[in-house]
Amino acid sequence: MDELVTDSEPVGKPTSVSRITLSHIMTAGDTNLLGTVHGGVIMKLVDDAAGAVAGRHSGGPAVTASMDEMAFLEPIRIGDLVHVRAQVNWTGRSSMEVGVRVLAERWNESSPAQQVGSAYLVFAAVDEHGKPRPVPPVLPETERDKRRYQEAQIRRTHRLARRRAIKELRERRAAEGLDDA
Repeated sequence: MDELVTDSEPVGKPTSVSRITLSHIMTAGDTNLLGTVHGGVIMKLVDDAAGAVAGRHSGGPAVTASMDEMAFLEPIRIGDLVHVRAQVNWTGRSSMEVGVRVLAERWNESSPAQQVGSAYLVFAAVDEHGKPRPVPPVLPETERDKRRYQEAQIRRTHRLARRRAIKELRERRAAEGLDDA
């Protein structure tokens, strides 16, 4: 019997299904010349957490396509316990925006963790040949999830408009003989 093959969209997944928290204690090896944690260390943790979320949501490999708006709000110090919280905010056909919050608390104090950073990353789901593959739609569950979904749509529109404007500028400059490669 022949199987019926359809191009149906994958079944949607609630936001909570792929949400994660990655925690790490910062040590002397994580510091910069100022004695605070190096931004690159935090960016790697952010990318690791976002990648785990993207892989969980898409059900397979996903690669970082871009990182937007990485904001460092407060310095992180040696001995801080850093929590990186990530979730899928929005999905397209094969891409996902993952929102990440970075919180820190002193390892030996009982004060609550405070937000010290945030970022938005775009991941593309890929197959075994590195080609884009479809991702399930994200199903926002809470009012906060719905707000994040709407904000992600705005960021996507801005990313696409910026990319288009840069491409047009480069094409115009090349046509004028000003291609500076």
